[in-house]
Amino acid sequence: MTVVAGTGRRVAALLPTLADWTAVRRQPRRDVLAGLTVAIVALPLALGFGVSSGLGAAAGLATAIVAGALAAILGGSNLQVSGPTGAMTVVLVPIVGQFGAAGVLTVGLIAGVVLIGLAVARAGRFVQYVPAPVVEGFTIGIAMVIFLQQVPAALGVAAVHGDKVAVVAWHAMIDFVATPHWPSLALAAGVAVVMLAGVRWKPGVPFSLLAVAAATALAVVAGLNVAQIGTLPKTLAAPSLAFLHPSAIPLLLPSALAVAALAALESLLSATVADAMTVGQRHDPDRELFGQGVANLVTPLFGGVPATAAIARTAVNVRTGAGSRLAALTHAVVLAAVMLAAAPLVAHVPLAALAGVLLATAIRMVEVSSLLALARSTRSDAVVMGFTALATLAFDLVTAVGIGVVLAAFLAVSKIARAATLEQVPLDLSDHHAEEAALLREHIVAYRFDGPLFFAAAHRFLLELSEVSDVRVIILRMSRISTVDGSGAVVLRDAIERLERRGITVYLSGVRTGHTKALEAIGVLDRLRQCNRVFEHTDEAITAARALLHNHRVLPQRPNLATEPI
Repeated sequence: MTVVAGTGRRVAALLPTLADWTAVRRQPRRDVLAGLTVAIVALPLALGFGVSSGLGAAAGLATAIVAGALAAILGGSNLQVSGPTGAMTVVLVPIVGQFGAAGVLTVGLIAGVVLIGLAVARAGRFVQYVPAPVVEGFTIGIAMVIFLQQVPAALGVAAVHGDKVAVVAWHAMIDFVATPHWPSLALAAGVAVVMLAGVRWKPGVPFSLLAVAAATALAVVAGLNVAQIGTLPKTLAAPSLAFLHPSAIPLLLPSALAVAALAALESLLSATVADAMTVGQRHDPDRELFGQGVANLVTPLFGGVPATAAIARTAVNVRTGAGSRLAALTHAVVLAAVMLAAAPLVAHVPLAALAGVLLATAIRMVEVSSLLALARSTRSDAVVMGFTALATLAFDLVTAVGIGVVLAAFLAVSKIARAATLEQVPLDLSDHHAEEAALLREHIVAYRFDGPLFFAAAHRFLLELSEVSDVRVIILRMSRISTVDGSGAVVLRDAIERLERRGITVYLSGVRTGHTKALEAIGVLDRLRQCNRVFEHTDEAITAARALLHNHRVLPQRPNLATEPI
């Protein structure tokens, strides 16, 4: 009962409250205008990503409307705009090829359940552990994949089936060389050029919509033989939807987990970007996962594809002055109005024009100055970014992020391990006369650990300690160790035992309270304590070592010296 009650409280905390809508009353006019602007930008993208996913333009538009509205109401960010995205399209293409449209819709339902589960489990905070080079790398990879996906439509040739976009693009170029279709290429290139040039000239003008409208008018008036979107539904009702049988869920589960992971990652990263672009806005990561989960659970019922927050549309929303959820909700309402009132006009949009929109979008996704700055910062960042981008192109986004995170972690651990040191330090023998101090320095050495004593650095320390010779006592100063793991404790024990077999006595000084558990677990600390070889301060260890050398008659005997059992 306690677990059920705790889960109930977590779910209740994820639901929207009246406080979430207090900001709506501050500037409703400004929010509505921002939502209208975002809708103008989102319309060609929604159509294009729907076509690229394999389910058609109607699926993209339905996703933008349903997911956009639900995520705006239930999500954890006041500024986030959700819908179909290029990153999600990359994941969906192989699912369509293997399972068809029914597989995509079923995957969306499963992904929605997974996202809600992640929200209840409070997993949203873990996105902060994704390194910036990984984010930049998969952004580059997404851009490359989106660009290559549009090559067949831009060239006006039929795409061959396959989930490797580079291979598909290559075959499309071969087919184009054999039978060129210049009208499609001209439309795609014209739309892309207008968008790229327009955003530099007047960023606030929706050149994507203007370019697509002009390309559509030209295709209709001139009677160009180019592929068009085709008939769009005038409502969101989808009575002919088909989902796969529940027995197919085990086969779909890996794909659904990939979709859920991508939706979580892209949404939380987008929300973080939105926070950074504003003052005083902070998103709730768990509520954002919940909102995206509900959106993906409901959207397939209307024939839509899995959705996520869209970084580009969110950025437009912020830059045009949005301050509340009303802007994102307005964007969804405007798109619904387009579906109801302008479906016949939208049906004539050339696929090549949408390809041009996505080609320009892919190019704009890559911020060269930011990438160069990150690549110049450290060699490891450049390596992580490059490998993540190539993995995105070769595999899929979730695999690429996994590879990037693992590689970044490996390089970070390697860097930390190199920073950890074991160095010999001089003995403080200022209170000894010169002759005895010389003898002590001859037979006693002190080493200081600095940094973590963990698996990546421990074996190097073992080799360094094992090479010590021609001394009778070694004092290991432990006060500067930042952390000790099981591997470090085992290696320390092995080093001490090797030294003792060679007749060298080892003392420890300055062992921190937080490090005793790992050392006690393998028995090394208890054994040394029984032999009175563990001290709080180094001078106490020097005194004990001096007494030991006297007992072994290495130093001249002096009366009333503390002795250590032999």
